[in-house]
Amino acid sequence: MNTIMKVDAGNVNRFYDKAYDWIIDRGPSVILGIILLIFGLWLIKLLGKWMQGGMHRKDINPSLRPFLTSLIIITLRVLLVLTVMQVIGIQLTFLTVLIGGIGVAAGLALSGTLQNFASGVLILLLKPFVAGDNIIAQGQEGTVASIQIFYTIVKTFDNRTVVIPNSKLSNEVIINISREGTRRLDIEIKFSYGIDYEKVVSIFNKTVDEFKSCLKTPERRIGVSSLEDNGFKASLNIWVNAHGFTDTKLSFLEVLMKNLKLGGIKLPGMPD
Repeated sequence: MNTIMKVDAGNVNRFYDKAYDWIIDRGPSVILGIILLIFGLWLIKLLGKWMQGGMHRKDINPSLRPFLTSLIIITLRVLLVLTVMQVIGIQLTFLTVLIGGIGVAAGLALSGTLQNFASGVLILLLKPFVAGDNIIAQGQEGTVASIQIFYTIVKTFDNRTVVIPNSKLSNEVIINISREGTRRLDIEIKFSYGIDYEKVVSIFNKTVDEFKSCLKTPERRIGVSSLEDNGFKASLNIWVNAHGFTDTKLSFLEVLMKNLKLGGIKLPGMPD
């Protein structure tokens, strides 16, 4: 009985000795790791609030703000936990290899999706176009209805909904036809040499003056664009609002044709 008690007491003493040695050896690292974890979490929380305010001041897209904040905060927290584990002395070799393998596999499986995602973030940050702009992209012309993280929705002028992956919009040419607010309407008409050019200019000016959608500035431009064997081409450049450009063009051409006919100027193909 005494022998058993002596054995148990020896085991307990050895346990306490090992625990004491571990506390002396690892205790400061564990305490430092806990302090680092608490301070790091507080600092990351403070950084998140600062980021929200900064993105609001810089007018970053509202749909992107919570996503970017969450992404950065989660990344910083993961890095903080890994750093704390290193400080405490936990070996990360296997964990690092495992995370790396999972990352490579996920990257290969989601390469197209990740590319669209990264492109969506760039579009929302750099703003080559915004919702409401008229653009030409991927052979489509229309109004940007919305910009999502993975794709952009464009509504064409003939009422078709086109969904374009963001990677296509960030890597290829985009023509933003409404960003400047105005567009130049170019009209070129061919006349025979028997028609008085000064009369053509007078009718052009009269039509522009009467047409309310024509802008005063920049100034209109009228001139002869080419001379051919059987006639000359007169060119007219006027500035109009970018939104509603097609409607303005159709209406202006209709008024111009009527004024030319009223002025006695015969266009090619018109009956005598």
